[in-house]
Amino acid sequence: MTEIQESYENYLKAIYLISKGNKGGWTSNSEISNFLKVKPSSVTYMLYKLEKKGLITWKPRKALRLTKNGKDIALKIIKNYNCLHHFFANILKLKNKFIVDKLSCEIEHHLNPEVTNALENLILGH
Repeated sequence: MTEIQESYENYLKAIYLISKGNKGGWTSNSEISNFLKVKPSSVTYMLYKLEKKGLITWKPRKALRLTKNGKDIALKIIKNYNCLHHFFANILKLKNKFIVDKLSCEIEHHLNPEVTNALENLILGH
């Protein structure tokens, strides 16, 4: 997988989470806008970028869904988030849910597979 910007990863993660509950994995611009709390025009702008990179299948003003590559990136980010969240909440025993969520979301983009595997091993062995 090639390196992509954090903002792209955030959109891919959002699209994946929204689409899990939708038939065929399809979602809409307005669902993404509501989920991320951003303007529909911002979503449209990003969707053009994601489509150009081959991360979504989309026709403007119609539903969209992740490509295999887009889904793989979204799942990687979600895995990183879950590992970090577990680490902060259950191993470091941080009590402030807002801080745990914020740290996990900010750091999730910067983990490489080696760090993610080490975190998983730590969590499983704990």
